[in-house]
Order: sequence, then structure tokens, then C-alpha cells
Amino acid sequence: MKKLFIAASFFTIAVSFAQNTTTDKDLMTWYHKDLASTKVYGINTQNAYKFLESKGLKPKTVVVAVLDSGVEVDHPGLKKNIWVNPNEVPNNGKDDDNNGYIDDVHGWNFIGGKNGDVDVDNLEVTRIVRKYKPLFEGEDSVSNKSNQGKLPKEFDMYMKAKEIFTKKSIEAKQNYEIYKRINDAIPSIVGMLGDKKLTPETIASIKPSTPEQAIGVQILSQIANDDQVKGKSAKEVQEFLTGQMKEALDYFKPQATQQYNLEYDSRDIVGDDQNDLYQSKYGNNHYEGPDALHGTHVAGIIAGYPQGNEVQYGVASKVAKIMSVRTVPNGDERDKDVANAIRYAVDNGAKIINMSFGKSFSPDKERVWTAMEYAQDKGVLLVHAAGNDNEDIELNENYPTNFKNSKDEKSFVNNVITVGASTNKSDDLRADFSNFNKKMVDVFAPGDKIYSTVVDGKYKYEQGTSMASPVVAGAAAVLLAYMPTLSPAEIIESLVKTVNKSNSKTMLPNGDNASFESVSLSGGVIDLYKAAVYAYAHFYKNNVSTESKTKVLKRKKVKK
Repeated sequence: MKKLFIAASFFTIAVSFAQNTTTDKDLMTWYHKDLASTKVYGINTQNAYKFLESKGLKPKTVVVAVLDSGVEVDHPGLKKNIWVNPNEVPNNGKDDDNNGYIDDVHGWNFIGGKNGDVDVDNLEVTRIVRKYKPLFEGEDSVSNKSNQGKLPKEFDMYMKAKEIFTKKSIEAKQNYEIYKRINDAIPSIVGMLGDKKLTPETIASIKPSTPEQAIGVQILSQIANDDQVKGKSAKEVQEFLTGQMKEALDYFKPQATQQYNLEYDSRDIVGDDQNDLYQSKYGNNHYEGPDALHGTHVAGIIAGYPQGNEVQYGVASKVAKIMSVRTVPNGDERDKDVANAIRYAVDNGAKIINMSFGKSFSPDKERVWTAMEYAQDKGVLLVHAAGNDNEDIELNENYPTNFKNSKDEKSFVNNVITVGASTNKSDDLRADFSNFNKKMVDVFAPGDKIYSTVVDGKYKYEQGTSMASPVVAGAAAVLLAYMPTLSPAEIIESLVKTVNKSNSKTMLPNGDNASFESVSLSGGVIDLYKAAVYAYAHFYKNNVSTESKTKVLKRKKVKK
């Protein structure tokens, strides 16, 4: 599920979206910085390119699949770096390459069909409750008991999902109603300013006479020092508040009316057999879908390039092509779609797959695990976001996971790297939303205040492990482009062994003030330059020498 950071208080909403208007070009590209010279935990992008080019290495294009909400493939900062299927004739209504997908020129959409495209879908807890409630809590108590005994794992999952569903569905409805009321009250809130500007002095002069007015004064006080509205007229304040409330309502309305709604099911749009996990030939070629903001932002972090007045560029902008595989709705992705998306990406030439999504329940995780093993067998690297719940993922699952049991000591595959989110603040390095674990999170990467491409040809700051994951995917693409013999395990080792560590502390949910080094396997933030040096020295230099000697011997044999 794609997760935005809108807290249940207006103040947090206002602050979180205020950053999107900054024009600080230094901030726009902070995640590329070199720690040694700037004291900022960027990933040292340019020095990596310089090192690789100094060795005389010539890059080969690497296809990176973005399994996400969709990608705006004609975005001016992306379109030159969008993958084109060389064996497919665009828009002729035929499956020219015989891969089972008609006109899949730039990728595929597994959450669409002849009836359109899925925008909002249920959360997994909703689907679990809907599926199992008739079995475990139906009208026949004898059957209920029998089914509970026959299906103990499913019953345990159902009870956990039901508890979360019950709590969260109520919260979603309450939040939606709160923000609707605030939205409806905007004219009266702003009306208290009269013809005066929004200043602390103006607010101090307002004497509320009703509880509603008191709340209005509190809201005005919270935004009075925001650069977007400080000292502005009532009309400008109203426009600002209206925009903020639209963001909030767009977030909470789908939760209240669809994501937690047992009566809502979007799958008729796709038209597949939901229960057939091995069915793979469904969907359409709508690479963007109804809401591609998240996927387009992710794609830009990997392969965006400067254009016009925009300075943003992706980590692998010089070497990567983006394949859009639409998999993630506004809600929870389905295991069947994730498994099919991984297989599609692998079969169509992607060497790296970015997965900036996650959920707490995975009823058909075995199908996803099989797809992960398939990717491993084909030499494809999977990069996964650790999640945005500020939780220890050994205690609170975040699927898909490369651990079949959280108590397992090692991953069951060697081609998955899980990424937490770091900030540009050296004394507060772990983003406070980022999940963590010393064993199950491999590395951290920049994921706070990340500026990148979004829909309608625009740019925006976003935050989340969703942003950190493509930073790592881009870094992996750079390594693989210049050193194409690297295996996923070698890329992962190169990134993990060369992180920049920190003495900073991070507050954990249980109140512990832990060291940053304790929240991931590597104990630090990736450094692409150091990873390139390591990979070249440990895995590639000898391979190149061996290849050169072999070619010389072959030439000598030909001369004889």
C-alpha cells in the first residue's frame, strides 16, 4: 500500500505539505551529496560515476521495473528513459512478441481490464474479514467450530485481521468526518480575519464566542507562521486551507468508503478469477492508471533527468530505463498481482525490480515467494521498502518479505535488499516513520524530503521508505550498468559493506534511545561511490582480467 503522511491533526497536515513549494535547488538534490565534503548523508552519486568512468568501463543500459501505482511515461523528465519493448508494435491490438500481453510497449497493468482501471481497492484486512467471516462466524455455530479446527492458521489470521479492521475502520470514518467538518467550516474560520492579514497580532485580537470559533482560532494559530500564508489575506488563507483539506479528504475518504468497506470489491474491473493464483494473462497496457503520482515519483528517483528549469535527476539517469508494471492500488496490493508483476518484469528483461509497497497480511505469500525465487534463478535483484509504520519488522510483518519466518536467521533468497529511510539531518538520521530491524532491514537510504517527478509533468517533495527504495534501486542499476557480470548477491554485499555509519541516536517506539547502527544489518546509509570501489575490487576487476586473457588466447589460436 502507498502511504502518505497525514496525521490526525490539522497542524501536522499543514506542516507536512508546506515543504512542497520550496525552490531550494540544493535541497532538491540533497540525496546525491558526498558525506565527506558536505557532512550530509547523501549517496555520493557523482563520485561513483567518476570512479567507474576512470576505469574505462562503458555502461550498458539496465532495465529497472517499477512495480507501483503506474508511471506517467510521457513526463518530460522521464520520457527518454522509459523502456520500450523492442518486439512489440505499438497500438496494433496484437501480441507481437507472443508473451501473452497485447501492446505491452512500456510495461503492463495487472490492476486493470477491459472495464477500466482499479483506483481504490480494499486493504488486506478487509478482504480477509470478508472471505473468512462466513466460515468462522457464520450463522451455523457447529460449522464455525468445525472450520476453526480444520483451518487453524486461517482462523488465527482472521482473528488478527478482524481486530485491526474493527479498530481502523472506525478511526477512518471518524477522521473523514472530522476533516469534512473542518472543510465545511473554512469560510467561517477565514471570516474571522475580516479584512486583516494573517498575523499573530490579528489572531490575538479575535475573541471566540463559540466552541467552533475557538477551534477556528486554534487552526489559524497553527498556520500563522507558515511561509505560504504568513501575512496573507483572508482570500489567500482560504485557498491554502481548501488545498490542505482536499489533500486530507482525498486520503481519508477512500479509507472510510472503500478500503475498509466489506461491501466494496473492485475486482470486477479486472475481470480475472480472484481464486486462481496461477492465472497470469489479465490486465491491460494502461501504464499510468488513475493515480500515478507515487509511481512517477519513484521512477524519477531512479531515472529522472534535468529538463527546463528542473535540476532533479535520478541516481541512474545515465544508465537506466524504466519499465512500468502497475501493481499497487490506493489500498493494499494483491499477492496474485505482485507475483505476476515480478514474473512479467523478469521475463521481459528487467534486471532490477523496485517494490515501494507493503502490507501487514499476505494470505497468498507462498505465491509471492515462488516469484521471488524465480527472480533469483534469473539473476534479478529485488529492492523492497521497509515500510512507514515506525515498527520493528521482526515483530510486525511487512510483506512481501524474504524471511519465511521472522525468527529465521537468514533470508531464503539472496536477491532481496530491504531499505529503511534516512534524513538529511546527521544528528537525527533515521526518518521517524521508517521501519527498522537489525536483521531484516539491510540498509538505509535517503527517504525524507525527496524531490522528484509527479504526474502532469510536475515535481514534488515526498517522503517515505517508498522514496528510499528507488534510491537503492538506482544505485544498484549504476553498479550493474558498468559491471554487468555482478550478481544480485554481489550488488547487495557491495552496498551493505560500504555504508556510512553514524553515532546519532534514534528514538524507538518503545522509548529506547537506540544507536542508528542498531536499526539495520549494515548499520548505515549507502554510499554509491564506496560500493562501486568495493564491487570493482572484489567482484569485477578479476573477471575483466580473466575475460581479457581469454580473448587474447583465442586470438592467438586463430592466428595459428
